[in-house]
This record gives sequence, C-alpha cells and structure tokens, in this order.
Amino acid sequence: MNYGTSWFALHDRANLAAGETLLVHAAMGGVGTAAVQLGLAAGARVIATAGGPDKTARLSDMGAELAIDYLETPDFVELIRAHTDGRGVDVCFDPVGGDVFDRSRRVMAWDGRLLVIGFTSGRIPEAPANHVLLKNYSIVGVHWGASVARNPQASEQAHETMFGLLGDGRIDPPVFPPFAFEDTPAALGAIYNRSTWGKVIVER
Repeated sequence: MNYGTSWFALHDRANLAAGETLLVHAAMGGVGTAAVQLGLAAGARVIATAGGPDKTARLSDMGAELAIDYLETPDFVELIRAHTDGRGVDVCFDPVGGDVFDRSRRVMAWDGRLLVIGFTSGRIPEAPANHVLLKNYSIVGVHWGASVARNPQASEQAHETMFGLLGDGRIDPPVFPPFAFEDTPAALGAIYNRSTWGKVIVER
C-alpha cells in the first residue's frame, strides 16, 4: 500500500525524472520511506525531513543527500535553498500539510510539482494563486485509491515494476521491530508519539 501510493505520486502524477531533486516530508514513515527509496531508484537527488537524529541518520544511510531534523530545524527553507544553490526542488512529496506545505511552496523550483498526499498536521493549507503563477509550479493532488478504481491496469503494472525493484535490491521496505498482538495499544501509541519508523506491524 505504501509503495503504491508513492509510485503513483512520483511517477504518474509528478513524472519524476532522473537528476531531478525530490523533497520528501515525514520521510521515515511508511509512505515516506517508500518515496525516498523509489525516488532514489528513479535516479533523483533526495532531500528528506524527519523528526529526530536517529531518523535522519537512517535517511542518510538510505541514500538521502540531505536529511533535515524538523524538530531541530522546523523552518527548512534556507537549508534547502543553500543546498540547491537557490534553485529549489523539482518535486515535493508532502503528506503533512499545514506549515510544512506553506514552507514547501517557498522552495519549489521553476516548473516544480508539489504533491498533496495528506494532512497529518491537522491543518489543510491554502495556496495563493499568484505565487503558483509567478514561480510556474504545479500543485498536484494524489488520490491513489480512487485512481486504482478508475484504472486498475496501471496499478498492476506499477506493482510488477516494483516487485522487480525489490528483487534487484533497489528497494527494501523498512519494518519497525514487530509488536506482539496483545501490545497493539502500545503500537498505536508509538505511532501517535512518532517514535516509530517504516512500516509498523503486530504479530499474532
């Protein structure tokens, strides 16, 4: 599920190309880690944000060329501008919304694509149309579930490609140490407290 969403976002909606710069927010979550790995597999340069030094270290190990701890540096704009020599990012993968979306608009490159994945921050942002026009970027909705219902063949083809990447070792889904079934409340609490990374599972 995570990789389906991220593939649809990066390839079907953003047309991510090799050599482009991809910014992934909440990059140590399920869809975030999938986006990082699929972006790298596509030949993109990946910048990623996550909460805490352990998570940013993991992102660096995964291949992100810049991993930003948003707990330490919530306003990532100047860091990204400096890293890209003022150019900005070609594609932004944003499942957070709120202030993160507002700041992401400021680092979009010319002809960039800002992907609206979700609103885990709790605030649905708004975008001034004049800013979109002046910087010539696109704000692109990503609704993979509805797309599968309308075009299941494309999703099936994408999954075949991703299983090929998995077989070649180019993607490797990270799984948080499993919780026992009776510890499901603790698992949900850990997700709520953002102390997990990758995919969280419980075992019976």
